[in-house]
Amino acid sequence: MSVQTVSLGAIRTAVSVTSPREDAVTAFLGALLVGGVLTDAWAHTNRLSTLENFFTPWHAMLYTGFAATAAWTVWLAYRRRTTPRWWRDAWPAGYAVGAVGAAMFAAGGVGDMAWHTIFGIEVGLKTALSPTHLLLDMGAVLLLTSPLRSWWAANSGGPRAAAGLVSMGLGVTMATVLLLNVSPFVDTAPTQTYEPGLTNASHLAAVRGFSGYLIFTVVLVAPFLLAHRRRATFGAATAVVGLVAAFAVLTFDAPRVQLIAAVTALVGAALADLAVVRLDAVRGPDAALRLPIAGALVAALVWSGHLLGLHLATGVHWPPELWAGTVVLTALLGALLGGLGAGGAWTAVRRERRDRSDEGRRRGKGTEARASGASATGQGLAARPRT
Repeated sequence: MSVQTVSLGAIRTAVSVTSPREDAVTAFLGALLVGGVLTDAWAHTNRLSTLENFFTPWHAMLYTGFAATAAWTVWLAYRRRTTPRWWRDAWPAGYAVGAVGAAMFAAGGVGDMAWHTIFGIEVGLKTALSPTHLLLDMGAVLLLTSPLRSWWAANSGGPRAAAGLVSMGLGVTMATVLLLNVSPFVDTAPTQTYEPGLTNASHLAAVRGFSGYLIFTVVLVAPFLLAHRRRATFGAATAVVGLVAAFAVLTFDAPRVQLIAAVTALVGAALADLAVVRLDAVRGPDAALRLPIAGALVAALVWSGHLLGLHLATGVHWPPELWAGTVVLTALLGALLGGLGAGGAWTAVRRERRDRSDEGRRRGKGTEARASGASATGQGLAARPRT
């Protein structure tokens, strides 16, 4: 357990920071929680006839993972208690938001039990839009990303960075659980023949598939950029894409075509990681258009890999305008997200420079005042009559 000074604009405050091992334990328990969610999603997809009420083995695994993660999060604050109000003041950096997420998840769990009792088991799109499921999902995202916020607060690498990347991947995976209906890792629209026509079935399938690529570009690239804007860390894109793709594919019993496409998309993510880390080494972390280039690279390489995997598995039957346009437009969207992120980064840089400049001016004025005082003292001594 350590204490670190964290700067919040003009305010500086000492907060407790978890150790890398504590963050690793949180990430591990979070993985158990996501594993429980995966089994429940798998059961909803493949064993729906066995789901008669709320009390299922899959829910037991899910809520056991949650209870372990939530209990560990509370323990991290309790062991740092220095006042009776430890539940308010003792949270390590990044974990107070996780505690809020745990409370939201618990409330969603109680509500979900009542919802299942009254309305029965959700199927299809109803699963994604159930209010209690939305509350559970949001709470889980906040809880799972505690090590990510801890990593950002500590601003260090090594084991803490690894736990932070796993945490980020788990959080993004939970955010996509309710988006499986539009996930490119589930849909195989590019393998279908395209025929134009607003009411044509193949046209509507292509629109759905293309929309999924755009939606998941935002879902995957935005968190990657949030991590990359702080420091280039190999594995950021790989962690996000790998965990999101694995969850989607395993939910549907790992069909061959989707599995191959997920693997090649993961290869694209690894190549993107190599590229952005190398670019930072060559151009520097303050290079122009750093984030837009990184966002475009991740989107272009991941979806190019995904489309290549679909082609190797069964053949891409979209015309070149569709599959090439998908890669180009998602790359442009990734660049746009990077530009938005860069705006915030430059604002922070300008604020830091202004603070340093103001501090320099204050020091300069203090030096001038001391020099002026010394000069006045010297003149007074020189004017004193000699005896």
